[in-house]
Amino acid sequence: MSHDGPGDDTATLGSAAGDYTDRTGLGLRLDGPVLHITIDRPERRNALTDGMIDDLIEVLEAANEDERVRAIVLTGTGNDFCTGFDLGGRGGAKLRTGATQRRLPTHAHRLVSLVATIQVPVVAAVRGFAAGIGLHLALAADFCVVADDARLWEPFVARGFTPDSGATWLLPRLIGVARAKQMLLLGDEIDGVTAERWGLVARSVSAPEVAATADALAGRLASGPTVALGLTKTLLHEGQNASFDAHLAREALALELSSRSDDFKAGMRALAEKRAPDFTGR
Repeated sequence: MSHDGPGDDTATLGSAAGDYTDRTGLGLRLDGPVLHITIDRPERRNALTDGMIDDLIEVLEAANEDERVRAIVLTGTGNDFCTGFDLGGRGGAKLRTGATQRRLPTHAHRLVSLVATIQVPVVAAVRGFAAGIGLHLALAADFCVVADDARLWEPFVARGFTPDSGATWLLPRLIGVARAKQMLLLGDEIDGVTAERWGLVARSVSAPEVAATADALAGRLASGPTVALGLTKTLLHEGQNASFDAHLAREALALELSSRSDDFKAGMRALAEKRAPDFTGR
């Protein structure tokens, strides 16, 4: 992935804003208010390495605090979105018992959780294979746009181990337990059309339309009331595990915060003047 020179939005930034220069296996581009993150390892079908996961965590954390970033598009180079974690890239070194459960909370699990919980809206654009953690990254996004012929697969049972990176949390909530078992226990692969019909993804389109559809969604989100959108995303996520009364209290707090934003005032002025609002993300 190329990187533009100094003077434009993709130039190297100070630590206060985040560094959106390309990393090994990742292409990064800040296009106005939209940060494009491209998994760029087509020779391995965009399988993730330890270093790529660490870099993705760093970039997402920076973007969540960067006032310029109002939406994120996550996609992959070449024919596939992401085929999971590259187990072969670790070699044959034997790890101590418990190494996996010690590492996951701050590594792969942290990455998927960030996509689901950061207040910046995330749109995933998926073509070809999305498998394992690659599928979970796409499903954790706020909107997942997939190609009609995309191949969504949980490979765990075929490899003889249990799911990770949110599979058993995300799938039942999106498509119900019966269909989650079909994918996780039987290892059935589904295409994009089926994924949309099941409610697993937001939209299924022809492969050539995926990028433009995802960009249009990100553009809509980036031009919206950023504070209100971020707080609403948080409420939706936290509401899945909260009591009704506790969640009503959270809604009241979010309303208090959003009603103090510049975008709320802009929305009220637009309503009074009978025109579309012009939100600035403040």
